[in-house]
Amino acid sequence: MEPHVHHYRPLPSRGHFLRRLCRSVVIVLGIVAGALAIGMAGYHGFEGLGWMDSFLNAAMILSGMGPATELHTASGKLFAGCYAIFSGVIFITMAAVLLAPMIHRFLHRFHLELEGKNKP
Repeated sequence: MEPHVHHYRPLPSRGHFLRRLCRSVVIVLGIVAGALAIGMAGYHGFEGLGWMDSFLNAAMILSGMGPATELHTASGKLFAGCYAIFSGVIFITMAAVLLAPMIHRFLHRFHLELEGKNKP
């Protein structure tokens, strides 16, 4: 019985890779904008902060720095805790979206090298 052999497509051009990477950056910027909007709305609604203070707190939490303003309401504190957990998940998501094209290219190149070594 013959072993199963995969035939991989050739490695896409550097330009194609850079377009994929740029698309990932745009997606991540959209994720950041959406996460900031959620945070700003939450701090504004639950804690009664102005929009600039809401932006500051959301940006600080989203970046992992911690809150900039002392929170006074139970609902604001509950929101801030949930937003902090959400921000951690968003950070992991953004890292995955940014790294995916690079990991994909690396694995594609690796498989092409393996296929080349297995040819008779």
